Amino acid sequence: MESLYLLVPLSVAVVFLIAVAFWWSLRSGQFDDLEGPAYRILMDDDKAKKKAATPPDAAGLPPAEAG
Repeated sequence: MESLYLLVPLSVAVVFLIAVAFWWSLRSGQFDDLEGPAYRILMDDDKAKKKAATPPDAAGLPPAEAG
């Protein structure tokens, strides 16, 4: 019976800490976009790499695509 005097407040404190951590993760945006990273893996970035590899002209504009 004496162990309950220690375990009940301890379990309430642990539940409170878990609730605070969950609230903080919700407020900081951890669960905003759950599917975006999964789709980002599947996207092909060849066009973005090709455009980044070609330097802009003297006016600072990217070169026009031929096709």
